Amino acid sequence: MAAISEHPSWPDPNPNPNPNSAPDPPSFLSPLDDEHRPQSPEQSVQDDGGDGDDGTDRGGLDNQPFIESPNPSPNPSLYAVPTPSALTLLHLSFNQDHGCFAAGTDRGFRIYNCDPFREIFRRDFDEGGIGVVEMLFRCNILALVGGGSRPHYPPSKVMIWDDHQSRCIGELSFRSEVRAVRLRRDRIIVVLDHKIFVYNFADLKLVHQIETVPNPKGLCAVSQQQGSLVLVCPGGQKGQVRVEHYGARKTKFIMAHDSRIACFALSQDGQLIATASTKGTLIRVFSTADGTLLQEVRRGADRAEIHSLAFSANMQWLVVSSDKGTVHVFSLKVNLGSTGSEKARSSPEPNSQGVHSIPSFFKGVLPKYFHSEWSVAQFRLHEGSQYIVAFGHQKNTIVILGMDGSFYRCEYDPVAGGEMKQLECYNFLKTEEAF
Repeated sequence: MAAISEHPSWPDPNPNPNPNSAPDPPSFLSPLDDEHRPQSPEQSVQDDGGDGDDGTDRGGLDNQPFIESPNPSPNPSLYAVPTPSALTLLHLSFNQDHGCFAAGTDRGFRIYNCDPFREIFRRDFDEGGIGVVEMLFRCNILALVGGGSRPHYPPSKVMIWDDHQSRCIGELSFRSEVRAVRLRRDRIIVVLDHKIFVYNFADLKLVHQIETVPNPKGLCAVSQQQGSLVLVCPGGQKGQVRVEHYGARKTKFIMAHDSRIACFALSQDGQLIATASTKGTLIRVFSTADGTLLQEVRRGADRAEIHSLAFSANMQWLVVSSDKGTVHVFSLKVNLGSTGSEKARSSPEPNSQGVHSIPSFFKGVLPKYFHSEWSVAQFRLHEGSQYIVAFGHQKNTIVILGMDGSFYRCEYDPVAGGEMKQLECYNFLKTEEAF
């Protein structure tokens, strides 16, 4: 049984009606007004989610000062390798529209804007680290999980943080370590090693739980389009993904790969899923509605660990990062309105050797490698480092975040392809402009 401490109700945490719009950076973390702020006393609720103690743990944060930049610099210093005295970075993640990102450190967490790049605010705690920071677009509600060698909160608890009040307003406790948290305006999704729990955001009531294969990476993705909830997670078998269509009340299983699933991404509207296996050579794009394989692209010939996948807002491009140090951008040619036989497209990419460059006689003889679809554009990084990627709000741009503290913004040519142009490069952990 899970112990849930919460306010009996709170309003929609993000009143922005358009999740795909790019909000103006100064409006970040718009507070909930006093009229909608919960005033009822807290109550403890028991459900089937896990095990833990009752009562909201405030963690001694009520009197922590709000640390804010008096003059955020729009032009931070150029990127440099973090010094040994730098913070230890524990977590990196984009918000739902990729306009901001959150960093969890061994001393707290920080929130940044992507374009223009700047630190928005930070919370530094006297002791302990934050291993998960999940934003909800640009509102003042965040989900925090303790992490690192000295976690600030137990790693088995999800703390609902209201930055307008500068304190936690609720918590979800479990028997095992929380691997990931995903937020929507109407749902909180908590990922454990073998289970996923889905809660209503309004009242923290458990509405669904899912059994998965071992999931130490916390793989899970949810759609963000209002009115339809699609959740994707590992299935019950190796290489399988499970798609939950909550609006249609149906479950779809897709055998995506022969090897274990290493990474996947869901489009904003929940129609497309891109998957990669532990082999890391091929990326496959499926329809979530019927599980049809729509397109297959090749990252490379040698094995790699895929760290991140992301669709563009118009679902015409896919970006991939791996431990090989190269970020790839692929052109997508899927047509969700066509029949299954027409959906699998195999046109060649610009500057690549595609299917049509090989005589049809050889297609059944030569290895699949020789008629694969390759990336349109690439950007080279340090091999062995971990990076996550997303499409920027500016046309044909990519944002890259590194666990070494690096921030890159690059531009790709959708026609000519080739090497991307670096537009910006910063170290977001530098403290020279510290508050």
